[in-house]
Amino acid sequence: MTLWLRIVVLFFCLVGLASAQSPRRQAGEPLPADRIVAVVNDEVITLYELRTRLDLALTQLQKQGTPLPPRDVLERQMLERLVIDKVQLQHARDTGLRVDDAQLEQALQRIAANNKMSLSQFRAALQKDGIPFVKFREDIREEMTIARVREREVENKIAISEGEIDNYLSDDLTKGSGREEYEVAHILLRSPESASPEQIQKLKAKADQVLERLRKGEDFAQLAAAYSDAPDALKGGNLGLRPLDRLPAIFSEVVVKLKVGEVAPMLRSPNGFHIVKLVSKGGGAAIPAVQQTHARHILIKVNEVVSENDARHKLTVLYERIKNGTSFAELARLFSQDGTASKGGDLGWIYPGDTVPEFERAMNQLSPGEVSQPVQTPFGFHLIEVLERRVQDVSADRQRAAARQVLRGRKMDEAYQDWLRQARDRAYVEIRLEER
Repeated sequence: MTLWLRIVVLFFCLVGLASAQSPRRQAGEPLPADRIVAVVNDEVITLYELRTRLDLALTQLQKQGTPLPPRDVLERQMLERLVIDKVQLQHARDTGLRVDDAQLEQALQRIAANNKMSLSQFRAALQKDGIPFVKFREDIREEMTIARVREREVENKIAISEGEIDNYLSDDLTKGSGREEYEVAHILLRSPESASPEQIQKLKAKADQVLERLRKGEDFAQLAAAYSDAPDALKGGNLGLRPLDRLPAIFSEVVVKLKVGEVAPMLRSPNGFHIVKLVSKGGGAAIPAVQQTHARHILIKVNEVVSENDARHKLTVLYERIKNGTSFAELARLFSQDGTASKGGDLGWIYPGDTVPEFERAMNQLSPGEVSQPVQTPFGFHLIEVLERRVQDVSADRQRAAARQVLRGRKMDEAYQDWLRQARDRAYVEIRLEER
């Protein structure tokens, strides 16, 4: 599981737990009438869904100490985020992308472990707090699905040229050990894919108003929650502390000129209008040492003879044998269908980016000595065991690989926003919030 997904899942979990502590409806109090507040292609969003998500957001903002925007403003923003989520989930459904029960179970076990509980204890805690486990489980499945959509449609399609890597490595900012890191917050007002000049002008006027309110001293996090179309809006638009080269290029060009606490002039990109604030800055390092993982695996390929269910079942049987004491290496020699079989499935030391994302995500979830459930990748199904981990300085070749990862990170957020904008514009969306 990627760092981004772990944060999203943990955030969702904590918000859910906090929301359960809010006052519940009193016995005999009438339930509010439900109705449709938006139509997204062939599905609807109800007022109940909107108010439930809005209450979670308000609880989270209160926990963070963020001044609350007017409820009607936040309601409109939250409805747009629900629309964006629905568009992504529909895209996943229509293209056959799904998170199966085994993958979901692993994620739930990880969430429980992060809360220092077994899964059964965590389930009981949720139910005690009034949170239906079935609903929580499906919410997590949706979060994972959206992360997989981003990975497949955006992250895996970002290309970095050798020339870009050469320029990055020759840049003085990437040398030495004294690079500064910048904590940046931003507000994005996203423009439609084929926006008319009138729409662009209206959006710019709105961005000008937000910028003017900031210059008069209004709280940045509050305005981000109320107006930003970025996924991190409810975190005050905060991107965290990053080296300059990990920021989108459009941001890095201006934050170096800002004083801490200062807001930059408005920025324009194909995705819309951006307002950027420098929250803090501190020292950092150049290309860091990286974590390597020593792992081994058993691969069963899927073909005309072996179906996905057959491959998964065969590995499930092998998984149980390993749990009962059979040697992983011996089973790899007997059953694995790739070139590492003769070495007991040993893959050696693996750097970040050496394997396909599905394999790396599952491997990164494991502790040393832990064996995964069957994991699906484009090559088939795997059992993965992590043997050990270490942190190493990188060679020249690995510096280039690390530089490639940094450059991909710079492009990723902007590319994702661009993809969301296009997906939103392709969808049929009818907003009925104002209907009474």
